[in-house]
Amino acid sequence: MQAIQVQEPGKLSIVEMEKPQISSPNDVLVQVQCVGICGSDVHIYHGSNPFTVYPRVIGHEVSGVVAEIGEDVAFLQVGDRVSLEPIEYCGTCYACRKGQQNVCESLQVFGVHKDGGMSEFVKAHEQKWHKVNESISAEAAALIEPLTIGAQAAFRGGIQPGDTVFIMGAGPTGIACLLMAKEAGAYVMISDFNTVRLDYASSIGADAVFQPNKEDIEEAIYKETKGELANIVIDAVGTAGTFEQAVRLASVAGTVVTLGFNETPSHIPSLLLTKKELRVVGSRLQTNQFKGVVEKVNEGIISPDELISHRFHFRKVDEAFKKLEEHPEEVRKIVLTFNE
Repeated sequence: MQAIQVQEPGKLSIVEMEKPQISSPNDVLVQVQCVGICGSDVHIYHGSNPFTVYPRVIGHEVSGVVAEIGEDVAFLQVGDRVSLEPIEYCGTCYACRKGQQNVCESLQVFGVHKDGGMSEFVKAHEQKWHKVNESISAEAAALIEPLTIGAQAAFRGGIQPGDTVFIMGAGPTGIACLLMAKEAGAYVMISDFNTVRLDYASSIGADAVFQPNKEDIEEAIYKETKGELANIVIDAVGTAGTFEQAVRLASVAGTVVTLGFNETPSHIPSLLLTKKELRVVGSRLQTNQFKGVVEKVNEGIISPDELISHRFHFRKVDEAFKKLEEHPEEVRKIVLTFNE
C-alpha cells in the first residue's frame, strides 16, 4: 500500500509499505478515504514536534470504510463508514483514573508517536473507530476529530447557554471552538487578523468579530459585553501575549481555556486571578468527546464540512503542504482524498 511519510524533517515522500493485517480479535482494518492536514503534521514535517521519531507516517484526522474485522469485533461490520479516535492510553495512570486519558503518562497519538492515517489502510482496535451515518461524507467524517478539539475546549470552559465566549484566533481550531460554543448556546465573539477568516466566522454564526490590528480588543470586548467582559475566553492562538490578554478579558468568576504549546513565559499578576477568582485551564486533544460529537454530526446538528476549504488527492500532498505554508490565510482545513 502507499503512505505519506515524513522520512526526516523537511523530507515528505509517498512510500510503499506493507498493508496491515488483522492480528488481534478486536482489530479493525479500514480502507482510508479522507485525511485532514493538521498543524501538528506541519510541525512534524519541520522537525518541531518533540514527540515524533522518524520516519513517521503522519495524519490523525481519518475517515474510511471497514475492510476487515477481527473475530471478536462486536460493534462494526465490513462496509461501515468510520472516523478514527486517534489516541491510545494506558488506563491505569493517575490521569486515566481521573478520566483524563488525553494526558495519559503513556499517551500515544496516531501520526505523532506512532504511524498515522495518511495511508491506504489503517488498523486499530475497534474502540478507536466510530461509526458515522452513510449520509455523512467521507470528508466530513475525517473532520470529526478537529470538532472534538472544540468540544473539549467547550467542556473545559464549562460553557453554558447564555454565556459570553471570546475566541482568540479564527483558524481551524478557533472555528471548531466556535461551532461547539454556538451549539452549547453561547454568545460567541472571535478575533483574527485575517478578514477572510472573520467573514467566514460570521457566516457560520459568530455573533461579533474583531480585528486586533484595527481596533482595541479590550475596549471592544468591554463594549460588546456591557462591561462584564467574557465569561469564557478561549486562547486558540497560544502566544504569551494572547494568554496575558485572555486573563485580562475574562469576567469575574470567568474561565480562561488555553490550547497553545508556547514555551515563552507570560507575565500575569496573581491579582487578576485572585480578585476575579478565575479558572485557568488547559485543553489538550479530547477525552470522551467523540461519541457526543459523532451523534451531533449524524443528527445534522453540526457539520464538519464547514471546516473544509481545500481538497487534494493524496498523491498531490506536496501541493497541499505548499498551499498551507505559502497561503495560510486562505486555508481553513485541507482534506486529502484516498479514493482513485
